[in-house]
Amino acid sequence: MSSTTIPDLKAYPGGDIPQTTTALASADSLTLDTYTFPTERLTKVLSDPKKTPLVLVSCGSFSPPTNLHLRMFEEAADYCEFETDFEVVGGFFSPVGDAYKKAGLAPAYHRINMTRIAIQHSSKWICVDPWEPLHKEYLPTVKVLDHFDHELNEVMGGIETATGEKRRIQVALLAGADLIQTMSTPGLWAEEDLSRILGYYGAFILERSGTDIGADDALLNLQQWRENIRVIPQLIQNDVSSTKIRLFRKRGKSIRYYIPHEVVEYIYEHGLYLEDDTKQSEKGKEKVAREPTASAARR
Repeated sequence: MSSTTIPDLKAYPGGDIPQTTTALASADSLTLDTYTFPTERLTKVLSDPKKTPLVLVSCGSFSPPTNLHLRMFEEAADYCEFETDFEVVGGFFSPVGDAYKKAGLAPAYHRINMTRIAIQHSSKWICVDPWEPLHKEYLPTVKVLDHFDHELNEVMGGIETATGEKRRIQVALLAGADLIQTMSTPGLWAEEDLSRILGYYGAFILERSGTDIGADDALLNLQQWRENIRVIPQLIQNDVSSTKIRLFRKRGKSIRYYIPHEVVEYIYEHGLYLEDDTKQSEKGKEKVAREPTASAARR
């Protein structure tokens, strides 16, 4: 498979990367040939043998990652603990590759760096896997989930219980309500992909502000997989989005406290999201390193 080269983030387990352009630029290159699956933050031993071990995978652009992206993991973990027989043993961000060609999509190495520094000090169990964005070609969601299933269960052999027994880890997709609505739209997703994603893996869907998927036709159209689609209510409404962050940035408005502080600093350091979304996506892997203006430095 063809691959993209990005700064080597293996040297910073679980997201502990320096926040300076120089340090990132001097790191060795990471390619698919040198890739290793990040396991540093996975639970090593299942605490409750009566529960099913679960790893949550969030696929998306994360351009940039927001506090809501992080909250999705926390709310899903709470939901699993109190409402299901799953035990969450890990969580992963899987940023989409550059071939996705979405408006406002910053180069993959920036999005990997941003998601890593977002969880650097804020989480002990969420990690970032760069396997998907290392590919030059676009990878469907089902292939990404297959990758996690392979690494967790075929390569690692699952997770140990207190008695030393190995248990298979269930992989599941973690997403917002907007994704499940696209899945219910005829022709947008291949039927065989939906069958494997929702039938074999399952999905945890966080309700978003203004979207009531419990009363939506989306679940009706996906009724055959309904038992594997778990809807998580958002008890405190939060409608922050990457799109809104990019718009604020373009207009020179403050983006602080919508996204992690370290990500804000990274965006200013690298001059991200100052241009139109279309121009930003066309920039590809050209590195931008602009100092913030006096007015921007406070944001």
